[in-house]
Amino acid sequence: MFNDGSPIYRQIAERIEADVLSGALAADEQVMSTNQYAAFYRINPATAAKAFQQLVERGVLYKKRGLGMFVSADAREVLRARRGERFFADVVDPMVAQAKAIGIPLDEVVRRIRELTEEGA
Repeated sequence: MFNDGSPIYRQIAERIEADVLSGALAADEQVMSTNQYAAFYRINPATAAKAFQQLVERGVLYKKRGLGMFVSADAREVLRARRGERFFADVVDPMVAQAKAIGIPLDEVVRRIRELTEEGA
């Protein structure tokens, strides 16, 4: 499950986020405890706890005292909004800047995107 590319806690957080986005984890659904997660994946419980804390800070998970961690009601929307922002910053903004730099009119870029979208429909 884990690779050497990024810290394990980040990979755990990304996996849980992917499960929320895909619907595998629904709003208000309980997730494994940090100890269960650690035992299942044979990692340090502190590593799992760090991932869970990061998800709490992002509004993806919330804690019910004595019961464990649960998926926030608006977790899916929070994740979609954050990933949408990242998509524009990482993909669209540089693409527009590159098009301007080489003199491609924006309407041509939009036309091409529409063509590609229609081909995939």
